[in-house]
Amino acid sequence: MASSSQSELRNPLQKHEENLKYEDMTPLQKHVAFFDRNKDGLIYPWETFQGFRAIGAGIGLSIAASLFINFKLGLKTRPGKFPSLFFPIHIKNINKGKHGSDTDTFDSEGRFVPEKFEEIFKKYAKTKPDALSSKELDDLLKGNKESNGQ
Repeated sequence: MASSSQSELRNPLQKHEENLKYEDMTPLQKHVAFFDRNKDGLIYPWETFQGFRAIGAGIGLSIAASLFINFKLGLKTRPGKFPSLFFPIHIKNINKGKHGSDTDTFDSEGRFVPEKFEEIFKKYAKTKPDALSSKELDDLLKGNKESNGQ
């Protein structure tokens, strides 16, 4: 009885994914699962907003990031041909969200590549060896965009 009443309380507009078990997720799926606030396998813009607020981002950045990220990744990770008006990000398909200015710290299957992660700091971390300043992060993004022909 409790399980049927819980399913009735779900948002009828929301399609629920088969939940991935955390231990079966790729590192990239685990990374984005933080933003899946209700743990249904889908990340909606309001969940992205909440996740950004949870890590200390301001309201303006959280709004802009949630709209931009969900629009871009929602289209790429959506199964089928037609987009959803709510632009959910499908965690199970997050590997399809790789983009041209990507750092390649996650491979095309969503596995973490530690060597690529270390390369970022060797190449761009000038102020502190284990962190990137805002300018260094900008340099990283510009460098990746140029090296990937965008």
